[in-house]
Amino acid sequence: MSFMKKSPWVIHYDGSSCNGCDIEVLACLTPLYDIERFGIVNTGNPKHADIFLVTGAVNAQNVPVVRQIYSQMPEPKVVVAVGACAASGGVFHDCYNIIGGVDKAIPVDVYVPGCAARPQAIIDGVVQGLAVLEAKRKLLAEGKLEELEQKDQLPPLPPQTHVKEDQA
Repeated sequence: MSFMKKSPWVIHYDGSSCNGCDIEVLACLTPLYDIERFGIVNTGNPKHADIFLVTGAVNAQNVPVVRQIYSQMPEPKVVVAVGACAASGGVFHDCYNIIGGVDKAIPVDVYVPGCAARPQAIIDGVVQGLAVLEAKRKLLAEGKLEELEQKDQLPPLPPQTHVKEDQA
């Protein structure tokens, strides 16, 4: 953690889930798990965030929201998908309105498994995200912005989303 120049800020968004992972993310902020010991701060503003923590599956209605939050975050940025729903759609995968995991809407750097993901696993995923963030910072410092933008390109929208590309 000594390589970080500033405390990483995290923004959390719940796609569409049972809220089990949400409760576990909030448990990470309690004194029992204390994610702030790593210097991590929870924020509500994507323009201040370094890490985008997403729980829940993606549906057609929240694709534009997820993409807007992602696009408002400054480079370099890291996306952490928390739980089975964020990774693949989870138990809601076959529902008519679920497109799939977060990687159907934005590029994901770290996957945290579990249903619901344990606070220890979430903290481990965020710490892994910090290593990815540092690697992206080095690319940015070396002037390799094109390579960084290529890694962070948005995936194409699945055909069943019915979302206009200019809205996303």
